[in-house]
This record gives sequence, C-alpha cells and structure tokens, in this order.
Amino acid sequence: MITYTFLLIIVSFSIYCFSVPAAMHKYMFYPYLIKREKEHYRFLTHAFIHGDYMHLLFNCLALYSFGLDLETRIFPEVYGEKLGPIIYLILFTGGIYAASITEYFRNKDNSSYSSLGASGAISSIMFVWILFNPTGIIALFFIPIPGWLAGILLLGVSYYLIQRKKQGKYSDGISHEAHFWGAIFGIFIIVVTKPIVLKEFFNHIVSAIS
Repeated sequence: MITYTFLLIIVSFSIYCFSVPAAMHKYMFYPYLIKREKEHYRFLTHAFIHGDYMHLLFNCLALYSFGLDLETRIFPEVYGEKLGPIIYLILFTGGIYAASITEYFRNKDNSSYSSLGASGAISSIMFVWILFNPTGIIALFFIPIPGWLAGILLLGVSYYLIQRKKQGKYSDGISHEAHFWGAIFGIFIIVVTKPIVLKEFFNHIVSAIS
C-alpha cells in the first residue's frame, strides 16, 4: 500500500538523519541553497525527515489515521481502483510542494531559514479526509470535535499565526505556512476532480447543525 510505503520511507530516513546530522542538513528544505546551488531535490526530500521523535510520531500517526482511510476506502469508491492511487500520490507529493513554494520565495535570500517534515503532505491528506467526512470526529488538542469545525479552526489559527509571523510579532519555529498551503492544495485537488464533494460537504454540515 502507498501509505505504508510512505511511512516506511519517512521513519527509516528520519531515524537515519537523526544519527547523521550531515544528511539532515543535506536534505532539509533550505531555500538559500536551492536558489544558489540549484539543489531542487530539497523541495521533496525535506518532507521525509523530521526534527525529533515527537515530530516524527505525530506526523506518522496522522498519515496512518487519515491517509490509510483515504487510500483503502474513500478513494477507491470515489475514483475507482486505477485512478484512486494516482490522485492519492498527487495529493501527497503536491502537498509537499504547495507547502514549500511560498516559503521558497520568501526566504530564498535568507541564509538562516530552513525547515523539514511532512506537514504539508499530512495537512493536504487530513483536509481531504475532512471534506469526505465533515461530521467525523477529530481529536484536536485531545478534544473530540467534528471534522469540519476542526478544519475551520486549524485553517484560521494557521492563517492568523502566519500574519503574526510576517509582522515579526510571533515565532514558534513551526511552519504554519506548510499546514495552511498543504490544506488549500488538498481542497483544490478535490474541488477540481470531484466538485460535487464540496456541495455534499456543506449539505452534511447543514444537516448536522440543523
């Protein structure tokens, strides 16, 4: 399965980079070197390494929880057995690039900026899962709430913190841009390929709260 393959690569590569800092530096997202040394592979490779075991565990749990359900249950029903895996791959890899491109242009001349982790891909997958399961329960900060509400809160908080960071008023070392743009990319892919899902999404919400 694609999800298990991604998990295996992420876990193996991350653990390897934990013990070989030079490898982590070589493959992390570093816009300054992408521009100057043409190291474009960093756009992709940074998603398969993580900063520490907690970062790795959180992303792997999210990928397993949302990604496996998309791959094995939802996408085969919606897109079919042949197209489903292709959409899933586009969702994962596209989420990585969507989460990185804005930060590349913002930091391509900033030698002190770097990032890593699969947050863009995970966010893309999670928000697509929410589109198909708006009333499904998600534990947000250990509080169980409907998926649609969790999605609104996560997008809103991410956007707010991005603006605060731009103003130089907040910095927590987390790439909220990755969360935000990964989510937007995932939503975009579904709206383009299966626009009826958006209508059904709002219908489910209206039915749930009425």
